[in-house]
Amino acid sequence: MNNQLVSKDYLVFILYLILVGSYGYWIYKRRKSKEHDSKAFFLAEGTLTWYAIGASLIASNISAEQFIGMSGNGFFVGIAVSAYEWIAAVALIIIAVWFMPIYLKNKIYTMPQFLKTRYNETVAMIMAILWLFIYIFVNLTSILFLGAIAIRGLLPNDGTDYLHIVMIALAVFAIFITLGGMKVIGFTDVIQVTVLIIGGLATSYFALNKIGGGTGIANGFSIMMKTAPEHFHMIFKKPTADTSQLDINKYLILPGILMYAAGQWIVNLNYWGCNQYITQRALGANLNTARTGLLFAALLKLIMPLIVMLPGIAAFVLVKQGNLHPLQKMDDAYSAVLGFLPAGLKGLSIAALTAAIVASLAGKVNSISTIYTLDIYRKYINKEASEKRLVWIGRIVALSAMIIAILFTWKDILGISSEGGFTYIQKYTGFISPGVFAMFILGMFWKRTTGAAAVVGVITGLVLCYFFNEKAPAVFGNETWLYTAFPNGHGGYEIPFLICMGLSFFFTVAIMVVVSLAGPKINPKAFELDKTMFKLKPQTIALIVIILMLLTALYVKFW
Repeated sequence: MNNQLVSKDYLVFILYLILVGSYGYWIYKRRKSKEHDSKAFFLAEGTLTWYAIGASLIASNISAEQFIGMSGNGFFVGIAVSAYEWIAAVALIIIAVWFMPIYLKNKIYTMPQFLKTRYNETVAMIMAILWLFIYIFVNLTSILFLGAIAIRGLLPNDGTDYLHIVMIALAVFAIFITLGGMKVIGFTDVIQVTVLIIGGLATSYFALNKIGGGTGIANGFSIMMKTAPEHFHMIFKKPTADTSQLDINKYLILPGILMYAAGQWIVNLNYWGCNQYITQRALGANLNTARTGLLFAALLKLIMPLIVMLPGIAAFVLVKQGNLHPLQKMDDAYSAVLGFLPAGLKGLSIAALTAAIVASLAGKVNSISTIYTLDIYRKYINKEASEKRLVWIGRIVALSAMIIAILFTWKDILGISSEGGFTYIQKYTGFISPGVFAMFILGMFWKRTTGAAAVVGVITGLVLCYFFNEKAPAVFGNETWLYTAFPNGHGGYEIPFLICMGLSFFFTVAIMVVVSLAGPKINPKAFELDKTMFKLKPQTIALIVIILMLLTALYVKFW
């Protein structure tokens, strides 16, 4: 195994940079007539095709936290972590069918705008600030840090610490793409996701071939399942007094069947349906294009575990076989497996990893600039701002957000490495997910929900999530009718954070319902819904059926 890059790898990587950069510049020149149109800049309104929307969704979603973090979780817990990818496919169906018609009918361009339209200015402002905080200090920082760590591990071992050089290079490349606006991001993401899939599949192919001793991937996969059978179960059993700490730690991350009762749905429906970073790609399209793009993304989600999870299990088996040195930490799994790729393909896989990181950074920064510019600057700072000024403010905010992310990741001030990348993001974004999803789901489909209930909901969701995650075992004990807390191996007890999210969501919804019952029977700001909004074309129904059949087969196989 050789983790170092050679001239062929550098050539492939440079060609990737030239291809993406040149294509992005060509797209930018084509849209130059709309260079100072804010909706064109932030939303690429009416120009993204269904495949560009679907590819951009995946390219923005699959980043360092998946390649590095999910491979790390694959190394530790196995295929069960694929639940995040496969349940996302169902979530995308739900959003395509029921959420997107409501957004597009009401001309929603940002998530704070949704909250203002449905509730009031106060709710919108609270959430705009909260989203900006989470996007910058949780998502942007972790993507940048994990990406720099991963790529650094594949550069020459000449005594130079390349971490900060890589960090700045990733940031500069992402900003270069971001400054062109959402259309440049969306269409360059078609290339990014193609490189991501080809490079990711190449990594999995050579890892499986190595496991099989050069006899092919089918035999390699068979050997992998026999060598690590515990890594091929989707559902973990609830720990007992005799359960090892290792298995308890796995359950804390993925708490068996219970996570499907609440936590997984909240994570995915909130992420894919109530998240500016994601929904922004579809909000500028017509309904049919948006739906097809979302469903295309759902299909791609079914194969993502082959790219972002399987290398982690492969690393576990390779260590067990003695073909790979023991890893210092689970997040090293993906970088370690890349060492088995031949010259040239290693460069392609690095390009795939870079594509994922850069696409996510660009998408996240664009969302930050969109929320700040359209929901804060234009509303509260300069209501008369010209289109040209709005675009330039968006660019300045994008650059500022990236600089802040670099400052906070320079010495890992936030402790991302100690948490484990994927868990860090899921846990801390999960603090606001229950309250946000409760606001959105009730706001869309229950006309009685009030603005006061929304304010109470976001605060309640945050407080309850913190309480269940950090304080509940000490206050109520480790075993109650609501939950079971388990030893975390550090002298304390924890409730699995997906269970915490579920409990927080249900209590938040209950409190919002009670508060809303004190208001009018129909909130004047409630959305008007009719059956025709949710009517599906035959080809859309067929695509949904295919996705659900494939998903069912996967769960039957690996339950």
